[in-house]
Amino acid sequence: MKVVLKNLTKIFPGRTKKSEQVVAVDNLDLELPDGKLVGLLGPSGCGKSTALYMICGLETPTSGEIYFGEENVTKLPAEERGVGLVFQNYALYPHMSVRQNIMFPLGNLKGSARLSKQEMERRVEEAASLVQIDSLLDRKPSELSGGQQQRVAIARALVKMPRVLLLDEPLSNLDARLRLKTREEIKRIQNETGITTVFVTHDQEEAMSISDVIIVMKQGVVQQVEKPQAVYDDPVNLFVAKFLGTPAINVFKGRVLDERLFIGEQDVMSAEGYRDGDVIIGIRPEGFTVREDGPFSCEFVRLDVMGRDVSIISKCPECEEETLRAIVSSDDVKGLGLKSVAFELKPSKVLLFDPVTEKRLRPA
Repeated sequence: MKVVLKNLTKIFPGRTKKSEQVVAVDNLDLELPDGKLVGLLGPSGCGKSTALYMICGLETPTSGEIYFGEENVTKLPAEERGVGLVFQNYALYPHMSVRQNIMFPLGNLKGSARLSKQEMERRVEEAASLVQIDSLLDRKPSELSGGQQQRVAIARALVKMPRVLLLDEPLSNLDARLRLKTREEIKRIQNETGITTVFVTHDQEEAMSISDVIIVMKQGVVQQVEKPQAVYDDPVNLFVAKFLGTPAINVFKGRVLDERLFIGEQDVMSAEGYRDGDVIIGIRPEGFTVREDGPFSCEFVRLDVMGRDVSIISKCPECEEETLRAIVSSDDVKGLGLKSVAFELKPSKVLLFDPVTEKRLRPA
């Protein structure tokens, strides 16, 4: 089911006469493709959960329209939209068994949608099997691990055979190892069902690892919509470049002069096609190569060994942060000096931005 958002806006009034209104979502204009897993990504307060709640009908838009396929569902009640919603805290009923929790939405169906007891049991069994908890149906939520409770919540959303599945930061309550496993399960379930799925998270690694498309938001406004790798490789502005990537991109003050790129007084690489002037330079951690006579020299601080790879932590006066991080092969640090380290930069990992607008700069 394709989901289309047309000029969708949500404004919350001020709590007092003196407090200003809050624009949570500002003129959202998007098309979420049929059968894909879409990651809605951004920092806390960017409007991603509000957008999700408007899609499912729990929040009413201030203006704009929502379409499921060709159907305008903007004024349709949540229970009539055919959506499945998984909350951050799972919201399971503690006094009910897993079976009863999953079946609960089916018991509320009315009229022609009402199901027989046998049909409800069949759907529960199918949903439980899909999320691999069919052996846990007679347990109570308190007898389950966090990951198992998460699967129950997903099964409860799927049992209604929704047109759209909505996940609101579903992994934030799980430990790191379980989050990795569960996000792989979410991707498997989405692939098997083919349901259009919107996955809200502030964790860019989660979004990039399982999404077909990611939407990056800031202060209620969409910044970029692309495949995850495309957003990482080709961000449209400095905010997107900083938000995506672990470790984060290294940011420097620099300038272009006679088609050469300078960090401080160091001529670090060619800038062919760029106009002269001040720039903000972003260099991904993997964009450095250790070279004894490299053009970019920094003060060496320490090594962080991570098995196959090594992080070189160093200092540069023009760096936005106190230190910068370069990820290199462990073979490249043999004989590394104790006071300074020199790098050659990989052009594909060096991004230039306008220092005023922070928009991406591109060669002429």
